[in-house]
Amino acid sequence: MANYTAISATANIKPAAGKLKGIFVSAASATPTIIVYDSAATTTTKTVLAVFTPAAATSYVFPLDGLYCGSGIYVVISGTVTATVVFE
Repeated sequence: MANYTAISATANIKPAAGKLKGIFVSAASATPTIIVYDSAATTTTKTVLAVFTPAAATSYVFPLDGLYCGSGIYVVISGTVTATVVFE
């Protein structure tokens, strides 16, 4: 069963192993970017999803049961982004 967390700033989504299933971006402006790291804390050493510029009202869904993160899911946002992160 998938879980979700709504964010508008950098957040540690899951501090344990899990799968990133998707990201729905409801709003994005002011040079928005998102980066996802495989991390249980606020470290940025293992990149899962490299920096990208999200578009508002867009779903980014990861097929084949999502992206596995062995340590955790840490999402870094810059600019103005409101998003919902779906994970297991």
